[in-house]
Amino acid sequence: MPSNRVVKVRSSGDGVTAQEMRDGIAAIQQEMQVSAAFPEEVERAASQAAAEPRLPDLDRTDIELVTIDPESARDLDQALHIERDPDTSGGYVVHYAIADVAAFVTPGDPVDVEANRRGETLYGADSKIPLHPTVLSEDTASLLPDQVRPALLWTIKVDETGEGTDVQVERALVRSRAKLSYDQVQADVDAGRESELIGLLREVGELRLAREASRGGVSLPLPEQELVEAGEGHWELEFRRLTPVETWNAQISLLTGMAAASLMVYARVGVLRTLPPADPRDVQRLHRTARALGIAWPAEQLYPDFVRTLDPSRPTHAAMIVACTRLLRGAGYVTFNGELPEQAQHSALASEYAHVTAPLRRLVDRYAGEVCVALCAGTEVPEWVVAAMTELPDTMRESGRRANQYENAIVNLCEAELLHDRVGERFAAVVVEVDEKDATKGDITIEDPAIEASVRGERDLPLGEEVTVELVQADPASRSVEFRLV
Repeated sequence: MPSNRVVKVRSSGDGVTAQEMRDGIAAIQQEMQVSAAFPEEVERAASQAAAEPRLPDLDRTDIELVTIDPESARDLDQALHIERDPDTSGGYVVHYAIADVAAFVTPGDPVDVEANRRGETLYGADSKIPLHPTVLSEDTASLLPDQVRPALLWTIKVDETGEGTDVQVERALVRSRAKLSYDQVQADVDAGRESELIGLLREVGELRLAREASRGGVSLPLPEQELVEAGEGHWELEFRRLTPVETWNAQISLLTGMAAASLMVYARVGVLRTLPPADPRDVQRLHRTARALGIAWPAEQLYPDFVRTLDPSRPTHAAMIVACTRLLRGAGYVTFNGELPEQAQHSALASEYAHVTAPLRRLVDRYAGEVCVALCAGTEVPEWVVAAMTELPDTMRESGRRANQYENAIVNLCEAELLHDRVGERFAAVVVEVDEKDATKGDITIEDPAIEASVRGERDLPLGEEVTVELVQADPASRSVEFRLV
């Protein structure tokens, strides 16, 4: 089942089961030959780079930026400031500082070579396999509070409708004033004590969401799935919904990515994040999944409008949102220099789009950011960026495959841990897919717990119908869960 979400482990203590879970994750890392550790020469080069960054002349430490991230995060890519535009009536000026990885990493050096090998940070449960050594990603390159840092500073003007009207990106020194957490900021919003900045973030975020809806785009409010140890040997699966603050913050990142894409498309050089239109068969399958979960989806309602009706705080809706990631299959990157690609759109966003806001965690963002800096400065795109464009889509495709494999293995482990003491139980389910080559095999969706799994039967599976299934295996060691049609 497609993942695209972080599965976290949370326990009431350091129980045996929690340790078994972590041992299982360690086994996955060993099988996939991924490790949070870096070769000695990479760590040495990173430490030297941390001590000798290439700093820009422009000083914009006067901008009162803040970061908004999960409480425990230290790899802080983005810092934000929003103000009302003094030159317009009802407009805004968004300042978005993005960590300048190229101030520390030199093309061809050990850190760069290793980053190109890894492609992106891997997430899952309470583990993280970083893209860059932590001396950079969680220290000297990270936009930590009260520290002067080199950054790519995006200045984007937004009109009263939420439409971006002008963009500029330049290298600058910045200083974040505070490291805010989503939960902290949301609590302030809920209590009516939000700051002026957060009030403006809400305004711009809501305007951008409205524009997204009007152009037929949709952003999936993907929940985080937490496997909670509720007692000795007992686990519960919980979904943590995205807060409104996270949604507004994500819209600023999307705004920046669309502005970057517009710069590159106009200049006919760069790298875009693309997604082809959805396969109608996948949309039909999602209709069956909605039925399985007891969620109304009128036939005349378009997919983006349906997604906006989902409430991620409800487990069945959260499972539906995760199932919707199926329509994200086929996402990739395309580079171009002189001629635009035939397929340049990101169909889910109904717009051209580029990844530029997470260079500490995703390789492609460093290259796209460099293109945009050069375009705004009126200089040539660096040769090392142009040279990398041929292989960059393949590099990111492979890293994306590895990230999905890693996350899926952890999802399978979590579900096996969740169900391992329920073998022999029967569950109500709906058949959401039947194998084209063997109609006795397929996939089911179960409402409680809200998971999707494979099933076998002695007769053909009745597609789209309610069935009763029996759990015949849930083995954490092999990370396998099997159901049998009753």
